[in-house]
Amino acid sequence: MRQANVYEAKARLSELVQAALAGEEVWIARAGKPLVRLMPGSPQASLRGRGSLSITSSDLDPAFNAALDQQAAALFSADLPA
Repeated sequence: MRQANVYEAKARLSELVQAALAGEEVWIARAGKPLVRLMPGSPQASLRGRGSLSITSSDLDPAFNAALDQQAAALFSADLPA
């Protein structure tokens, strides 16, 4: 296991990233306490932004779509004032 304090990690980030990519466990610490672990990511994970979510209509429960369809039909069939 390799550990570097934040200040040291800033100066040696490329080296630490290479070590993580090589399979070594790398931790970034503050005041000697490990805070963050560096680890290789997957290409798919890097394409998505932090907090992003990808859902297709097939992922949803059919009852969810049916409820939305009913609400939409009610909105469009309501009598609107002239």
